[in-house]
Amino acid sequence: MQLTTWLRLVLGRPFRRAGHRTALVAAGLPLHLAVVPLWLWLLGTLAALVPALTPLPVLLTLVVTPLLTAGQRRRYRALVGKDLPRPAVPGPERDWKSVVRRLTSRTMWRQACYHAAAGPLFAVLDLAVLAVWATALVAASIYVWIWALPPQWRVTALGHTTQGAYITAGGLALLFLGPRLTGALVRLETRAAEVLLGPSRAEKLARRVADLAESRAGVLDAADAERRRIERDLHDGAQQRLVSLAVNLGLARSTLGDLPEDARKVIDEAHREAKEAIAELSNLVRGLHPSVLDDRGLDAALSGVAARLPIPVRLAVDLPQRPSPTVEAVAYFVVSEALTNVVKHARATRADVTVERTGETLRVVVADDGAGGADLAAAGGTGLAGLAKRVASVDGTFSCRSPAGGPTVITAQLPCAPGSP
Repeated sequence: MQLTTWLRLVLGRPFRRAGHRTALVAAGLPLHLAVVPLWLWLLGTLAALVPALTPLPVLLTLVVTPLLTAGQRRRYRALVGKDLPRPAVPGPERDWKSVVRRLTSRTMWRQACYHAAAGPLFAVLDLAVLAVWATALVAASIYVWIWALPPQWRVTALGHTTQGAYITAGGLALLFLGPRLTGALVRLETRAAEVLLGPSRAEKLARRVADLAESRAGVLDAADAERRRIERDLHDGAQQRLVSLAVNLGLARSTLGDLPEDARKVIDEAHREAKEAIAELSNLVRGLHPSVLDDRGLDAALSGVAARLPIPVRLAVDLPQRPSPTVEAVAYFVVSEALTNVVKHARATRADVTVERTGETLRVVVADDGAGGADLAAAGGTGLAGLAKRVASVDGTFSCRSPAGGPTVITAQLPCAPGSP
């Protein structure tokens, strides 16, 4: 049983994928040889000193390059199930500028180099590998097909039995060498096709960055939608229950006049705590995502924030059109958190908030006349660090200029391009 398994591994593994790989090599031979006549034409025109005809083979090579590339992609997909990645191509315009742009693009010339330079070399290697397979099959089966010869030739051939044994042994050796040569050639061709027919390293990185940006935008949108759901559930559920509880406690306190003093104190304490819980929950809901931001936009939401502060705030909002909900939410939280820090830490008497959109950039500036000294890297600057991270999540920039003695100026620039989050 172990001998059978060993023979299956030794004899079966090399030939398991040899058929598909050999078919891949055979199918690639005409594609690799397709440009050779054009290059022979080019050499002929150069030898005949006909400069007027010299560009024609090059132009024809560029014209047939997309067809040969499509054939190579189909060859790999049909025979070995491999999809070659496609490089970025110019837009689908049909004017002469788009044609020139395609013919002069780096992608086109990389593909032309594959078909014109690497193709003939691979054609030679393909012929060599196919010749090895043909020689191996003929030599290994010499004692089979020799019986198809006429009798008088067969007797002459059978007289050289030792020579036939050597030929058979050589054919068997080539049969074992064939799969390895074919596999090495297929790996070499596949690597060259991926490098020259597929996207370049810069294109791969750009595509990866675009995919990551799109994925991150989806995550940000999902997180924003989840915050809105939590805000809605708290506002419509827990907050309404607390309001109902506070109302019932107030009614109990006012209608039940014959209660003992201890019971009245308990009801008063519960009523006061219920109102404090409602206020805290309102602040929490407003901090998650204020509904006025969705209903009336950034100007109205920031006006509400400024009205609740104990210091005067000058607010200037200039938005010809509303940014995306994610960018709008980031701008709101930057202003809200910055003004909260002004009230808590800056000892300021006034603050200025400016929100304006210039081109595809939303610029948010929060300034105060406080003591200054705010530092992003300081241990107590976790609020500013959190704002910087929130701004960076949408590819924005965040800066804080706060010298000792003030003033403090916080600036955030958020992208509002169509492809931004």
